[in-house]
Amino acid sequence: MTTAHRYHHGDLHTALLQEAGRLLMEQGIEGLSLRKLAERAGVSRTAPYHHFKDKNALLCALATQGFESLDELIRRQFKGATLREQMTALVREYLSFSVDQPERYELMFGRTLWKAGAPTPELKSVAYRSFRHYTERLARMLDGRLPKAGDPLRIAQASWATVHGLCRLLIDGIYVNQQDMEAVCEQSVALILSALDN
Repeated sequence: MTTAHRYHHGDLHTALLQEAGRLLMEQGIEGLSLRKLAERAGVSRTAPYHHFKDKNALLCALATQGFESLDELIRRQFKGATLREQMTALVREYLSFSVDQPERYELMFGRTLWKAGAPTPELKSVAYRSFRHYTERLARMLDGRLPKAGDPLRIAQASWATVHGLCRLLIDGIYVNQQDMEAVCEQSVALILSALDN
């Protein structure tokens, strides 16, 4: 069965996104183009344009997929007898998410779409939704621990920034020792929790 025959049931959009995801992992944002995607998918050069009007639209679709996966991660129930164990599990999962898909993570949070590009309404919606769910999850986890003057939104922003910074250190190769990363992860959670006790 040829490549073209695989897509005659209307699943070309999904197939293109899957192939684009592979290209993104292999060659990064710069190496991804609609022309190269068509060649890899075994379709005509114009076929991808029926699904994505340009490269920005394709990149937004890939980032949207990434945020949907991240949103699922955030909403997952993390096991742990204590608040610290639950938060540590969440941070570990988040770090693994970024390290397993560094190019997509960079696309999701980098300037390519948010500063230099034009994020689509769908991308903005799912990105903001994932942060809202993170804020809600954190508020539930910290129920009864928030300082009287504490703003759940600001606490969520500060803690997300901390975790995002750890992700960048891993992705950029500054932290390469997994044992060190485990210790830094646990210390980050300890700092967040100690700040809430003040």
